[in-house]
Amino acid sequence: MSESILKALMRLFAIIADVEIGENGEILNPGRVIVASYLKQQLNQELVDEYLALFDQYIAQHHSKKGKKRMSANSVKVLAICSRVNDELRQEQKMLVLLKLFEFINHESSITDEELEFVKTVAVTFNINQLEYENCKALILEEPDKIPYKQNLLLVDGNKDFSNSEVKHIYSEHITGQLVILHIESTNMYVFGYIGNEPFYLNSQIISPKRVYVLVKGSSIRSRKTSPIYYSDVVGAFLSQSKSEKIIFTAHNVEFRFPNSDNGLHFFNFSEETGQLIGVMGGSGAGKSTLLNILNGNIKPQSGEVLINGFNIYSEKEAIKGVVGFVPQDDLLIEELTVYQNLYYNSKLCFNDYTEQQIYEAVTKVLQDLDLYEIRNLKVGGPLNKFISGGQRKRLNIALELIREPDVMFVDEPTSGLSSMDSEMVMDLLKEITLKGKLAIINIHQPSSDIFKLFDKILILDKGGYPIYFGNPTESVVYFKKATNHINSNESECNTCGNVNPEQVLQIVESKVVDEYGKLTKSRKISSKEWNKHYSENIDVDFKTKPFSKSIRKNNFKIPSKINQFRIFITRDVLAKLTNRQYILMNFFEAPLLAFILGYFTKYVAGERYLFSENENLYAYLFMAIVVALFLGLTVSAEEIIRDRKILQRERFLSLSRFSYINSKVMIMFVLSAIQMFTFVLIGNYILGIKGLTINYFLVLYSSACFANMLGLNISSALNSVVTIYILIPFILVPQLLLSGVIVKFDKLHKTFASHKYVPFVGDLMTSRWAFEALAVTQFKDNEWEKNFFEIDRKKSYAEYRFNYLLPELINILDGCDRYLTKPTKEVDMNKNLLILNNEIEILEKSFSKKTFKKLAQLNKKNFNSDISENTRNYLETKKKYFLKKYNESTVESDKRFNNISKKYKSKDNLIALKEDYFNNSLSELVTNKNSFQTVFETDDRLIQMTKPIFKDPESNYGRAHFYAPYKYLFGKKIDTLWFNIGFIWFTTLFMYVALIFEWLKKLLNVGDKINFGRKKEKD
Repeated sequence: MSESILKALMRLFAIIADVEIGENGEILNPGRVIVASYLKQQLNQELVDEYLALFDQYIAQHHSKKGKKRMSANSVKVLAICSRVNDELRQEQKMLVLLKLFEFINHESSITDEELEFVKTVAVTFNINQLEYENCKALILEEPDKIPYKQNLLLVDGNKDFSNSEVKHIYSEHITGQLVILHIESTNMYVFGYIGNEPFYLNSQIISPKRVYVLVKGSSIRSRKTSPIYYSDVVGAFLSQSKSEKIIFTAHNVEFRFPNSDNGLHFFNFSEETGQLIGVMGGSGAGKSTLLNILNGNIKPQSGEVLINGFNIYSEKEAIKGVVGFVPQDDLLIEELTVYQNLYYNSKLCFNDYTEQQIYEAVTKVLQDLDLYEIRNLKVGGPLNKFISGGQRKRLNIALELIREPDVMFVDEPTSGLSSMDSEMVMDLLKEITLKGKLAIINIHQPSSDIFKLFDKILILDKGGYPIYFGNPTESVVYFKKATNHINSNESECNTCGNVNPEQVLQIVESKVVDEYGKLTKSRKISSKEWNKHYSENIDVDFKTKPFSKSIRKNNFKIPSKINQFRIFITRDVLAKLTNRQYILMNFFEAPLLAFILGYFTKYVAGERYLFSENENLYAYLFMAIVVALFLGLTVSAEEIIRDRKILQRERFLSLSRFSYINSKVMIMFVLSAIQMFTFVLIGNYILGIKGLTINYFLVLYSSACFANMLGLNISSALNSVVTIYILIPFILVPQLLLSGVIVKFDKLHKTFASHKYVPFVGDLMTSRWAFEALAVTQFKDNEWEKNFFEIDRKKSYAEYRFNYLLPELINILDGCDRYLTKPTKEVDMNKNLLILNNEIEILEKSFSKKTFKKLAQLNKKNFNSDISENTRNYLETKKKYFLKKYNESTVESDKRFNNISKKYKSKDNLIALKEDYFNNSLSELVTNKNSFQTVFETDDRLIQMTKPIFKDPESNYGRAHFYAPYKYLFGKKIDTLWFNIGFIWFTTLFMYVALIFEWLKKLLNVGDKINFGRKKEKD
């Protein structure tokens, strides 16, 4: 309040003051004490004296020596003064001025009409409505039964038989006289006076009869004979008839222990009704957050029950849907969205039956109620990029729950990190919620005196989860002082300023023992269990469950269907991403930029002009394209779920569908990856001159990126830290590089894993292996040049390998067996050689419809002789000639095909250009293994073809094959490698999707947390 306003008020009081002239000619002013009382509520003692002196000066100016008032002469001055203060005083202050004016005129022996007209003029100027003016007038100048609007009247007396439906009543045993309390609705003030002779105290200050006092939050009215009357009792009395259906929240014999620990919550009872603001206090590790999570249903206790009007919150969740709200300490806001959008999409997920207009009205109302409407179009922002203040963020978090209008609200640390002003604003908001008939349970740390007094009741927990106090906040100081025999145990607050020190409570509870040297030890004077025992004997012993009606009022909370939730999640997430410029730039331009870099640096020019056929770096581009797809897919999805983890906890609390949420993430990631891979393929393939296979490349790279998306979403869902996720990514990508078959050939791996017949099992687990093989094979066999010759070349290679490598090698083995017959030697492994001959001839026989070798069963060491050897040799020589003939036939067919194509393209130059544009020599050398001198690899029982794997038929009927196989067999069906590999990648992607839905990875990681590795239980 400014100095000019106070001076104006002193002049106003001086004008109306009733003065008399004493025997010695001095001015007597009985109303001076009322002015002093008013000033003490606003100022310190030094300023009180200063303004009282100013008041005396004004008295002398406005009153004649005879003491006669000049009311008519001062009327103009009154109006001028009221007009001046009207713009600066809050309505509560104006109401207090009005009450003081009534007290002024009430000190006189008789009240004149001019005085009443004077006060009414002030009331009209202050915009105080007629009804409240009459109520205040009757409270001070008349009897309680003269108050015209009795619905705002509360009487406190010892009348057990009180009956008046209009007037509210509190029975207080042993009280003499009567407390008359008036509720002023426009300012939500409670003012009272006392009629009687018994000494009563307001916050330890004596109450004078015929005076009016304001009952502020946290106040209490006491006398020596009666029980205290708290501010919350008064508020509760006015609320009791304003709400037809109360909610009774009860916790009965609740106990909870963490695994391998005594910490948790110990034997807790609680029963409170709506209209209360309950605070939960305690030191670190006292279990405040645990208590809130038990009471809101997030954690189920080992014993006891938590009920809302008799409905169990754990087993009857459907009955209490929408009744409980929870605001955690952490932000639940989407940083990229505006204040309005955060609340709008939250409403869409809570009110399925609301129209767009109804949602708009509900959101707008809450924004206006919480003083957020002016900033509705501002982005919420993050810790490093703030657009709204901490207090506004906290109010918006509360708004997310408040818009549902839950009857029971749990708020965890609402003032954490806020300034004192923001803290008081948030707590005032929560208090207003309870005044509307809600129950709010607040976990709070180090509250100020004003905030401490706001609570109707306070629950204090001690270390380990032991309840040690539950009751009126200011009484807690007295309770603990008496328990520890403090000298001034009856004093709960400062007699001078009225402040309470909540820290004093915790200091008493956690006070340490002093050793013989006068130093504090680590041992507490009174342990948690001792405080809990004191609580059980003095407070919990009187616990009674409040009566309730087993019914829950209907609310508008109704979550949408899963498909509608899916749509809302997608819309919300896409909008958030589109407003994040960095996200858009990185994710939409990273892929084409990488494509340009890869294409530019791998575009090898052998001569004067670039020829695709001569580009020796094509396979490197293919491999790096796979790496880019996997890397982009991982990085774009790795933070998607962990970033929303806090929001997910709340949405799980609202019973929203995690299935819909996950599907929305999957859809967005797949669409984003499609855009990335399409731009990558277009630019990269254009630079390198890869023609005709755009769709094939896109399908392979997109499939790889989608697998990486699902892998990223899994680790995002399972891990608890973004840092851990990015540390893990190299451990995912390095095996993909190493075991792709490109950097290290599968037959060159460590002998434990190396394989010549099939791709090793560890290789088959790598998406990079399937993706690279698909790209290499499709680029080689499906291009415009090779697709004309591939089947002919495959037949030609099949025959060539057998007559040129396999059969000569078998004849060499047979020669060794013959030498062994003549002269046995250790250099010849007869059993191995015969086994190889047996197996290879058996495989040859299966490729012919007619079996011509009859001695297969005798190819063993026991039966082998020169006749069988000769018979075998003749068979091998015959097959060699057969395959030579087939090779020549394929060569002739190839020449014919070449001639036909030549006619189609009309000139040799066009044919050469076709090959140069579509066929790549280095890739051909890679898939035909041309640079390896090893054409056949001998194992213990087989001869494995190492040359031209691209033309080799796979041997397994279950999808396994050698690297660069042109196709795969699955249950007898021949499937092109491109489609088989893409199908396998999508099969693993589906597996990852199922793992994500059921959180397999998270459950696997949590197994370790449930194992007790011999740890001892913690002691209190």
